[in-house]
Amino acid sequence: MADSPDTTTRGRARRSDARRSIDAVLNAARLVLGERPEAGMEEIATAAGVTRQTVYAHFSSRDALMATLVEAAAAEYAALLDAADLETAPPADALAGFLDAGWRFLERYPLLLNTAVTRVHRPRDNDPHDLVPPRLERLIARGQRMGEFDPSAPAAWLAAAVIGLQHTAAAELFDGRLSRHEAAALCRASALRLCGVTG
Repeated sequence: MADSPDTTTRGRARRSDARRSIDAVLNAARLVLGERPEAGMEEIATAAGVTRQTVYAHFSSRDALMATLVEAAAAEYAALLDAADLETAPPADALAGFLDAGWRFLERYPLLLNTAVTRVHRPRDNDPHDLVPPRLERLIARGQRMGEFDPSAPAAWLAAAVIGLQHTAAAELFDGRLSRHEAAALCRASALRLCGVTG
């Protein structure tokens, strides 16, 4: 027997409420754990405006919550890179867009500067460790073919070095030795020089 319209509507409302709760918990976890990586489920529940039981209804453990948070972060990073026009913008502009996407991502997810978190909770899909280097390598190879980047070093090496530069700049920011503006500016200038852009 088919569900009545009232049953269908109630089912949709429950799913919508559950989605709102999940989103609230993930957003609270992003903010709370960004400030205090050791925070527990109770603190996250309070920040989300839900009960601890509600958090556990959606996430069986803190590890499960962390894994879902890292998955969501990875999907956001992929979307930021998609919006950065890496395939068609002039190579130097595309490289700056790549770096800017990384900074915007880290501003939303400072928790992921903690290597212990990303080592334990690698996403199943859209893992930046797997997806980001090839995208940057393609961008650099395109710049080399167009004569805008120095072709003397392999694109894969330059991609790894640029990613390493951004990780180093992020660590300097995280440790309070550089401001966000200083870290981004130094990283961009160094990455362009590394790729042979002098202008």
